[in-house]
Amino acid sequence: MAYSFRSRADSDLEFSASELAGALGDSVTVLPLLVALGATTSVSLPHVLVGFGVFQIVWGVYYGLPLSVEPMKALVGLAIVGALTYAELAAAGLLAGGVLLTVGRLGLVGRLQRVVGEPVIRGVQLAVALLLLEAAVDLSLGNLPVAAGGIAVVGLLALVGYRGASVLVVLGLGGIAAVATTGLPTPTIPELAVFPAGSPRVSAAALEGTVAQLGMTVGNAAIATALLCGDLYDRDISADALSRSMGVTCLAAIPLGGVPMCHGSGGLAGKYAFGARTGGANVLLGVGYLALALVAAGALLAAFPMAILGVLLVVVALELARAAFAPVDDLRALALVAGVGVVGLAGNIGVAFVLGTVAFWLLSRKS
Repeated sequence: MAYSFRSRADSDLEFSASELAGALGDSVTVLPLLVALGATTSVSLPHVLVGFGVFQIVWGVYYGLPLSVEPMKALVGLAIVGALTYAELAAAGLLAGGVLLTVGRLGLVGRLQRVVGEPVIRGVQLAVALLLLEAAVDLSLGNLPVAAGGIAVVGLLALVGYRGASVLVVLGLGGIAAVATTGLPTPTIPELAVFPAGSPRVSAAALEGTVAQLGMTVGNAAIATALLCGDLYDRDISADALSRSMGVTCLAAIPLGGVPMCHGSGGLAGKYAFGARTGGANVLLGVGYLALALVAAGALLAAFPMAILGVLLVVVALELARAAFAPVDDLRALALVAGVGVVGLAGNIGVAFVLGTVAFWLLSRKS
């Protein structure tokens, strides 16, 4: 049975089994990243989940579409691997939010994309994927039997056609193991506070991360997502409108304990593939995140098996790497993607981004 009503965008919001399945499709990469972030930084996971819950609902109702609301993967990935503190992550998210809101209002998103170049953006994606893979290996080595069991579950479910659900199953098994250690947490409403996990701090690392993230966000979260809205849902939503909504999200959520968030073409495609057709999927997922925030206790998170977390990060890293290479069919572009990725892994993502942009400009002049 399905229920529906009209959204602000004059589109039906349906609540059905297919919308719920689509909602879960978007959480496959979001939840592992959030759990990893909560386990490796001083972030308040309940506050982060509240931010995701609220803005899933806000943008689902506003646009009337199952738009993805995801972590900004470059920034969150750098925080997980220790390249950014939470204070620097918060500062970078506020800077990115301000830029996205400004360029969206001025209609500059398309111009920024042409200056940076898609291969450079893909290279940043690859660099983050490689950093996450490195962190995943370190975590998995802490308990090889547990990691091997997690890999076996993911592999088995993938073979029988449930690759996306496998991540949720492994996450659930890790949660059960944590509950067995600590007991069921008492539901607690997150305290309303300004910067509950610490004040933001601007640094060279925060600035470098912001520049690298903006390259990814402009290409994937704004332009590619706007194209998919037309391809999958026959809706004309501009990249500049999506840029503005991402700017509002970051500027509103981060002071209340959230993390940098964006839209994403991968999440939108994942929701569609699992059956979501309206913003009702966002409302359902948002309610789920809000409910999860009530029991995301620190003790429960501390007891979560880190080796299982390593397995989940492997899945996220491989998906991000696949997305980086999938649309590249030119050898020079492929070399640029790989080069930016390797330099970002071996040295610094900000430096890799700048060098990649210069290389893209020189290659464009020669052609």
